[in-house]
Amino acid sequence: MGAAFGLYTHIQHNRIRSVVLIGGLFFLVYLLVFAFTLGILGFIAGDASLGEILGQAWGDFWRLFPWATLATGLWVVLGYRLHQRLIDAATGAQAVTRVEEPRLYNILENLCISRGIPTPKLQIIETDVMNAYASGMHDGQYQIAVTRGLMNALNDQELESVLGHELTHIRNGDVRLMVVAVVIAGVITLVGEFVFRILLQGPHIRSSGSSSSGGGKKGGGAGAIIIAIVLIAVAWFLSLVIRFALSRTREYLADAGSVELTKNPDAMISALRKIQGHAEMPAVPSGIMEMCIENQKNGVADLFSTHPSVEARVDKLVKLAGGHDTGPIDVTAQVPPPATTADAGGIQAEGDGKPARAAGPWDSAQRS
Repeated sequence: MGAAFGLYTHIQHNRIRSVVLIGGLFFLVYLLVFAFTLGILGFIAGDASLGEILGQAWGDFWRLFPWATLATGLWVVLGYRLHQRLIDAATGAQAVTRVEEPRLYNILENLCISRGIPTPKLQIIETDVMNAYASGMHDGQYQIAVTRGLMNALNDQELESVLGHELTHIRNGDVRLMVVAVVIAGVITLVGEFVFRILLQGPHIRSSGSSSSGGGKKGGGAGAIIIAIVLIAVAWFLSLVIRFALSRTREYLADAGSVELTKNPDAMISALRKIQGHAEMPAVPSGIMEMCIENQKNGVADLFSTHPSVEARVDKLVKLAGGHDTGPIDVTAQVPPPATTADAGGIQAEGDGKPARAAGPWDSAQRS
């Protein structure tokens, strides 16, 4: 009981922390608005002192505040409405039916029935890459996408663990929060780039304006511009940190939730070991990769990775869930599992008569 209490307490704390982090993203939008007004005033301030520029920028910020809130809200609404189409377009995910993928549907449905939760829709990405993600904002919209490479490499128990991992993301509200975080971070990226472009035109603005000359007020505009650049850089960096925090902490919880659903920590461990080193999708935007079951970077890039390493995740499963780790698994040396298998309910999956599907946008290897 102690372990269960600790897990649910951690989930609750993580949800509270996530709300705070999402609030932080809204704060960063307002920070960029202030930086924008400060930077513009820095170029047109003439001989005004830094204090005068800061005071005027503060007043302009409050005049722009409702418009910034409205624009950010509109962006979020559009993201809520259109995010699934954008994700599908970026990954090439295609919806599948039970007739097309009975093995996948049966495993997912059994998991959902065992917990009394709605069954999400399923999608397949035609690529040899091994990855999966969940998307959507509410029960009628949730979807789980898996790659063809993942299905071919994992047995039923391992595939069940991956689906349990994604279901846990849905149950814990991770998917919704990640979509909102990515949408709001998109505002920060857009506004930050816009402001930087304006600042790059500074020499032209200053050359056509009045020149600064003498007096103690000289240099106020330059100081305002420097502060604006620093604020933009800080906002951009903190938006990345917030997104990483939202993703990193959730992967451990999703792994634990999968074990809770399947009662099989060894299957989760072996699935992660098979996915390790085979999950990279270069053509997919980073925001979507943050939603995947694996998005590990190597070397210096690991400092900015949105996911803990497979080694760290496996270590947690061994220590806290009693799993057994046999080390890295070379999936290239393994024979793919047969197309026809029986799931826990004894229903047979389809054989060689699967309908042909178009290749994904970054499918580089030709399969037999």
